[in-house]
Amino acid sequence: MILKKYFLLSVLFISKNSLAQEKKIQNIDSTKTQKLNEVLISPLHINRDLQNSPASIGVLSEKELLRNNATDISNVINTIPGVFMQSSNITTTRISIRGIGARTPYGTNKIRAFYGNIPLTSGNSETVIDDIDLQNINQIEVIKGPLSSIYGAGLGGAILISPQTFNKGNYQTQISSVFGSFGLLKNRVGFNLNKKSASLNLSYHNLKTDGWRENSAYNREGITLGGELFRKKNSKLTYFSNYTYLKAYIPSSINKSTFENNPQAGAPTWVASQGFKEYKSTLAGLAYDFSINENLKNSTSIFINYKDSNEPRPFDILRQYTFASGARTQFSGDFKIGKIKNQFIAGLEYFRDNYSGNTFQNLYQQNNGNGSLQGDQLTATDQKRDFYNIFSQIRTLLSEHFEIQAGLNYNKTKFDLQNDFPASANNPTEHYSYDGIFSPQLSFLYKPNEVRTFYFSVSRGFSLPATEETLTSTGNINRNIKPETGYNFELGGKLHFFNKKLYTEIAIYRMEIKDLLVAKRIGDDQYEGVNAGKTFHEGIEISLNHNWPINRVFTLNSYVGTSIGNYEFKEFVDNGNDFSGNKLTGVPANTASAGFTLNTNSGFYFTADFQFTDKIPMNDSNADYSDSYSLLNLKTGYQFEILSGLKAHLDAGINNVMNEKYASMILTNATAVGNAQPRFYYPGLPVNFYGIISLNYVF
Repeated sequence: MILKKYFLLSVLFISKNSLAQEKKIQNIDSTKTQKLNEVLISPLHINRDLQNSPASIGVLSEKELLRNNATDISNVINTIPGVFMQSSNITTTRISIRGIGARTPYGTNKIRAFYGNIPLTSGNSETVIDDIDLQNINQIEVIKGPLSSIYGAGLGGAILISPQTFNKGNYQTQISSVFGSFGLLKNRVGFNLNKKSASLNLSYHNLKTDGWRENSAYNREGITLGGELFRKKNSKLTYFSNYTYLKAYIPSSINKSTFENNPQAGAPTWVASQGFKEYKSTLAGLAYDFSINENLKNSTSIFINYKDSNEPRPFDILRQYTFASGARTQFSGDFKIGKIKNQFIAGLEYFRDNYSGNTFQNLYQQNNGNGSLQGDQLTATDQKRDFYNIFSQIRTLLSEHFEIQAGLNYNKTKFDLQNDFPASANNPTEHYSYDGIFSPQLSFLYKPNEVRTFYFSVSRGFSLPATEETLTSTGNINRNIKPETGYNFELGGKLHFFNKKLYTEIAIYRMEIKDLLVAKRIGDDQYEGVNAGKTFHEGIEISLNHNWPINRVFTLNSYVGTSIGNYEFKEFVDNGNDFSGNKLTGVPANTASAGFTLNTNSGFYFTADFQFTDKIPMNDSNADYSDSYSLLNLKTGYQFEILSGLKAHLDAGINNVMNEKYASMILTNATAVGNAQPRFYYPGLPVNFYGIISLNYVF
């Protein structure tokens, strides 16, 4: 009831004020009024106009992605209401959307991600997006909740990353350097070619930092190649590949007293073993788009995703190999039934993931202070996971003001497990599959005029167990585990005011998840999955974007976003402990962000960003909470043309201006060993500085 009253009051307040303001500006010359740009979303949606999409979709443009220091995506993705990304030393990150995925111990799951047509989510449900260089991204869309049957109907939603493209001229070269506190250095060089029938985008980047904590040095380099071939009026072939090498030392989490008194310290065992994560990964894909006729189009893609990972940890050394391949085909078109127009999308996605994991003893205590040393093998596991999604969506335009959208996703997942070591006659290959999951979606959209849209959606989503959740403590398939499922109800509005200078989105949602997946810790890095109950998610999200041309010299762009949520365990009993009614672990109930950019027609600009994060429950019992915190980031820059076609861009910025002490990530349900305190905290960066120099030549 509180959320409903809040929503109605907000709509009435905005509508009342906007009508008054619109009357005042009717006599203003429209050529002097700078409007916000129309936002287009991925071409694989049934409708590319954001305002006509009956879903809450957060969009970050190229300019917004580079708003900070062009190295850390968490600063910008947290400006989207309802999205919360925790980050430790760039390497360890966790993304939750509306509380979904908040209890994942390490990393991100329950959310699907795509780079173009290529899935970034592996077969074991893990999603990593921070390997992609921000300067290689054109746009990011975050679909909140299971509203997209086309992208797999994930409970948390989907993250769609559009690769950078070039269409400003025939050739372009870019060189840039980012340098800052704690040894931060990023160098990048890029070349773009654009011809009538083909294009090429090639870039190389190297990102290094010494880190501000013990054992936290970071090094990543990557090469990205993409473009289009055989471009014609009705067809094109798109190609893409990305290679990444990363080696990042891991300081791990620390206890409360260390966090308060010596936050730059790493966990003693991780420092002594010089623990790190090192891997090589390759993404590659081909996509062919063509028009069959005026009313029917097809987009078909094939892709591979390979990763070779080595992770020495105090308790063992983990070696992992993953090779995934798949294909996706999608038909789209339109037709009429009488005078009623319809648009549709239908397709199939197949994904096969081959995973091999091996653990070895870590003999760092016997290595004379030289860090990790590989010993005898402990385990060897192979898992093959196959899944396919059949998806469809239809949009029916009942009238100029009303439309209905409906979708359906069907998922079937099966996997094989082989425990190769220790060898035993009792561990033959095991086969298992989940029951097929139907995920329907139905939306109603009302558009009283060109600048107002209201929608109501109901949808069902699911989340597959991660690899460790599918196993028992003995390493066999856990046949009692099943996917999480839930229904989402959402009411929202997308509204333009002041002659399209102000854009506002409001969304109210309510979601209940059943068969909650819980990873019970049974060892240093051993977890066993159980379906332990239900969680409840509800909230309201409000975002505003405003463009104000102050005079002929100055223009002010500003944004405000807030998320007010209520996330709790509805029914949850774990190891005999009843946590029903407790707040959901790992996610703040409330967040807010605001910022502005003051632009001048001479090329100078100044940017300020503010973010507030509420306290976070750190364990299911709600016995421990992290403190709330606020961050202020400032940036200024100057863009100018040196010669015809040659532009320079100079930036300088300060992050965490007030030197706030905060936890940029927490380890949920951390357990104490002996008399030691539990290690919940990953300290965030103190005040830090950076500068950016870039040159861009178009010819």
